[in-house]
Amino acid sequence: MTALHVGPAVASRWDVTEEDIRHALGAVLDPELDEPITDLGFVRSLNVTTVAGGARVEIHLRLPTSFCSPNFAYLMASDSKDVISALPAVTQVVVELDDHHDSDLINAGLAADAGYRGTFLHEAEDSLDELRQLFQRKAHTAAMERCLTDLLRTNAGIEETMMGTIRLWDLPPGRNKEALLRRREALGLPDGSESIVLVDHEGQLYPPDAVPMALRRARSTRISIDGNAHFCRGLLRTRYAGSGADQTPRTEGAEAADHHELLPLTVKEIHP
Repeated sequence: MTALHVGPAVASRWDVTEEDIRHALGAVLDPELDEPITDLGFVRSLNVTTVAGGARVEIHLRLPTSFCSPNFAYLMASDSKDVISALPAVTQVVVELDDHHDSDLINAGLAADAGYRGTFLHEAEDSLDELRQLFQRKAHTAAMERCLTDLLRTNAGIEETMMGTIRLWDLPPGRNKEALLRRREALGLPDGSESIVLVDHEGQLYPPDAVPMALRRARSTRISIDGNAHFCRGLLRTRYAGSGADQTPRTEGAEAADHHELLPLTVKEIHP
């Protein structure tokens, strides 16, 4: 399985805190939404206790619906166990997925360290690495489109067909550029300042006449990711009261204005 980049972890301390655990979980992404599970509010509870030789960590995850894709659910739960287990002070890890139609199966597989194929057996069509790479490509496409669209909006003189010549040094510094560089690194694409921005997942350039269509397809991918992210966040808030407090405001795309009070359902008396 592809290793996750956990970032700075606990150094040589003998203990571990909830803050350490949440920091580690920040490296676990929903593969479809390309956001940390901590930002999405998917971490339902977290408990750290001291045991002989270190710490025992138990976390419970929740998802927007009971029928979220089982392979996505397993990927997030498995990645969560991996990043927590990597902390030097942790000796025991329990990760459980709540309220999912495959909770029992996934939780049993995680407890037995059975792996994806060992958990789902004949139902495991693709490996987790293949699934992860598929969504890394989509995340790169969306990040690329955000940067180029920002450039088009702020430079009226640039024609769409010129987007195939834009290099990383042409992009203004900021969060979108940093996100694009991370996505390129994940795919092994060149990230030097002279590198062309608009490339496919193998780093191939687009000829000028193919640039407009490539941008449209990239925009479709980005809109799909943004739309799904807003939708899933809203579903989680609807399913679990108070879960919105655990969500980090989304900076990519305006957050949907769905924090409203529902009108009461009333029955209108109809007279003949």
